[in-house]
Amino acid sequence: MQATAPAAPLRGFRYYDMLVAGMVAVLLCSNLIGPAKVCTVNLPVLGALSFGAGNLFFPVSYIFGDVLTEVYGYARARRAIWAGFGAMVFATLMSQAIIRMPASAGEPFNAQLQPALELVFGNTWRIALASLIAYWLGDFANSFVLARMKLWTRGRMLWTRTIGSTLVGQGVDSLTFYPIAFSGIWEGQTIAKVIAFNWTMKVLVEVVLTPLTYAVVGFLKSREGVDTFDEGTRFTPFSLKDEGVLHTPGQ
Repeated sequence: MQATAPAAPLRGFRYYDMLVAGMVAVLLCSNLIGPAKVCTVNLPVLGALSFGAGNLFFPVSYIFGDVLTEVYGYARARRAIWAGFGAMVFATLMSQAIIRMPASAGEPFNAQLQPALELVFGNTWRIALASLIAYWLGDFANSFVLARMKLWTRGRMLWTRTIGSTLVGQGVDSLTFYPIAFSGIWEGQTIAKVIAFNWTMKVLVEVVLTPLTYAVVGFLKSREGVDTFDEGTRFTPFSLKDEGVLHTPGQ
């Protein structure tokens, strides 16, 4: 591997901004569209399988995190995580503000719309808080593990760090979210079962989508002409500094 400059300005990357936008969009969808809906699908051998609809979105955000960390480094993935966190805070506050604004009695449709808004977006403060904390902890754990493993493996065996980081990140996320959101509401045994199932499901999604992750990472490294290693990076989440040593792919 041959190092080039110690860092590059974000404007020098062609696809970084689009990846950040995609990651934020997936996060908002996972928290606003699907959390309350329970779906059931019938699978061969396994039979009926029930899961929260939001689980269809959330593993994809971890793939975005893997790609951002692998190609652009921990520091630039850190910026994306903060962007997602800020978007989630804003969406949560605005949804609560809109629900609490007085509905016009002169518009008959409000009689149907207001209860629907309260049902869909009126999450309790515990669930909203749990989502924010779990996302923040889980995504930073995911990015940190992947970046460190990339140094340990010297950039080889991408699958080990995408799956390994997801094992840790999704574990932290599930172990944080469900106890905060549902302790005292669900039985402890139920919480444990849900944590185990959702963690397993999310990791399996990562495994199944590994070939896609390889294809996207390979494309981005080739088109950007960069492969970032976090040599000397300060692995603190409380910074927006642009760090990481840029290498030319394949060298």
